Amino acid sequence: MTSVVALHDPNAPLDRRGRPLHDLRISVMDRCNFRCPYCMPKETYGEGYRFLGTSERLSFAEITRLAGLFVGLGVRKLRLTGGEPLLRAGLAELVGDLAALPDVQDVALTTNGVLLARHAEELKAQGLGRVTVSLDSLDPEVFRRMSGGYGSPAEIVEGIEAALAAGLAPLKINCVVERGSNDHTVLDLVERFRGTRVIVRFIEYMDVGTRNHWSRERVVTSAELHDRVHARWPLRPLAAGYHGEVAERYAFADGAGEVGFISSVSQPFCGACTRARLSSEGVLYTCLFATQGLDLRTPLRAGADDAALAALIGGAWLARNDRYSELRAELHAAGAERKIEMYYIGG
Repeated sequence: MTSVVALHDPNAPLDRRGRPLHDLRISVMDRCNFRCPYCMPKETYGEGYRFLGTSERLSFAEITRLAGLFVGLGVRKLRLTGGEPLLRAGLAELVGDLAALPDVQDVALTTNGVLLARHAEELKAQGLGRVTVSLDSLDPEVFRRMSGGYGSPAEIVEGIEAALAAGLAPLKINCVVERGSNDHTVLDLVERFRGTRVIVRFIEYMDVGTRNHWSRERVVTSAELHDRVHARWPLRPLAAGYHGEVAERYAFADGAGEVGFISSVSQPFCGACTRARLSSEGVLYTCLFATQGLDLRTPLRAGADDAALAALIGGAWLARNDRYSELRAELHAAGAERKIEMYYIGG
């Protein structure tokens, strides 16, 4: 299994905008041990909130079977997400099953990093290729405010170092930047990880779901963030690593690694999006900003064969016409439908 995917399967189905199915993000857990205000605000997801029960989530065998069908339709990259995926017991076993699927070229994980130190070696041994860690600030007070009062930067850094020691490198950090919350700490994050095998990526604050109180005024654009970093450490642009890569990459002129910017709000990249998402209860979504999805769990458990399930998946992709980020302004003005929350289908 390699860590870089460059080509699409020529037989992969194309959606109505000519985009191939290439990446699958699999949510294995709808729960999380953080309460980040931009994802799972504490006032909504408190102790009384009902998450999925064990039997409602797909089993590892069901996930592996569906993932194999997606691979048959052209998917080459699999990413495990949540909620927090490391809350799912025995996750390394699933990693091993997915890594063994024919034609899978990359199995990755997105995590908040709190539990990463205890699992990194086993995940690597089972075939995990890459890790992305969410870390919004190294300032303890800012971090706790943005995590809903849980965890600490020290725990996240410990997880990052354990992952690097296990060979999960290069490792990426995703930092959601929100004006007035953590934008004053972004240079500290760059300074801490420059010259290491860690790539910091800044993500524009997005209107995912309907409960994070998003407003355009709180978005710090990638252009502004680029200028802040460039003024301190000169940058030069890098070519995309593969078709559909969401981050714009820049190398430090002094050779101390690279930094990335993900600009869903200011520079939408819908036209190159090749990602599908599978929720932990088996619903297929074709966009991060989806309002509805396709239930695969019901036919799966009712005894549908692989051909029937593959036809459902392929049909959903062929009908896909999503481009929410390109239409954001007019959809907001029109009062768009309630969107699926980010914790439910991963970022």
